[in-house]
Amino acid sequence: MLNTKIKTALGALCLTAATLMSGTANAQIAGKNLILVHGLKPNQLMQENLSPQAISQDGAQGWAEFWGQYADDRLDWSSKSRLNADTAQRAYDKVMQWSRTGFCNNGCVIVTHSTGDLVTRYLLDQQSVWTAAAGLPPLNILAVFDFAGAGGGSELADLALDVSGSNSWLTAPIRAAVNAWLGFTVTPDKLGVLRDLRPAVARQTAMAPNSVPRLRFVGGGSEFLGATGGFLPGTDDGVVALHSACGGNRIEAVNSCVGYRELDGKETSVSAPASLWFNHYPVLMGKDTHHGGTIGTQRGVRLSFVNNNLNTGVRVSYATQSNTSGWGWWRNTYHTVTGSENRSMSQTAFNATR
Repeated sequence: MLNTKIKTALGALCLTAATLMSGTANAQIAGKNLILVHGLKPNQLMQENLSPQAISQDGAQGWAEFWGQYADDRLDWSSKSRLNADTAQRAYDKVMQWSRTGFCNNGCVIVTHSTGDLVTRYLLDQQSVWTAAAGLPPLNILAVFDFAGAGGGSELADLALDVSGSNSWLTAPIRAAVNAWLGFTVTPDKLGVLRDLRPAVARQTAMAPNSVPRLRFVGGGSEFLGATGGFLPGTDDGVVALHSACGGNRIEAVNSCVGYRELDGKETSVSAPASLWFNHYPVLMGKDTHHGGTIGTQRGVRLSFVNNNLNTGVRVSYATQSNTSGWGWWRNTYHTVTGSENRSMSQTAFNATR
């Protein structure tokens, strides 16, 4: 299916790619072409028909606050689609386009948000198979920056399926949380990618170890006036729990990505994932950074760090500081990124690349 469907459109795809890349040659991140993969678009689930133009417009809008200005290309996908259906076709088409045009010959960096983490994991798992079958070189992906990554799923997707079509007073609190998240009352015909976003399903998708480093940027702030947090284990950003955002390899209630530092940088013992998926590296943590704030313009949060001076072909390095306050039993030390409270998480991440 994937091979035959693109043959007639291949010439047009390559021309479009060449035009797009020539117009964005000065975008990039650390001199490498930058690809964006957006997260869940709840508004798409409500629409009866969704045109390619609408999918593209929604994709651009999701990155408008910060990353869009630096992008060289995007993988836009429909939230109405299951991962292994139209979304897989869109990923395949993009991989073929990038490989044929040499888009990633000098190295590419992918930036994802939320469910884009899961979509990208599927792409990375399949891209070498797809390119080899077409007699093309695999993409040279240097790193993926995952913001609020939902590669481990979200328990809110489980809730959405549980209450889909329900009018019982017993499920009213759950329906209220799901409505706050999605913005509408979910029904069985409006589930789309939510079926793939269930933790049990997401954690069985494209799980072979991959050589592309996944750099994780996580928050613990509240969204939707706190309506969803009570249904997510441990600390969360309003949509995704830390077991997923940090890259933990199992579902568990945790409050940080590492056991020696809280999200605000406080040096202490704290619950963290027992282990992480292969090649996953927590980088920045923000105690009050919420789900949308990870890729938006939210400021005023002093960010802590986990891994620093990473070099995957793109170097990520932060100026850091350690401050101690209090005395005796109340003496605390905080390890944070210098000046991060004056920038958004995404701006801090972008400025750190070399």
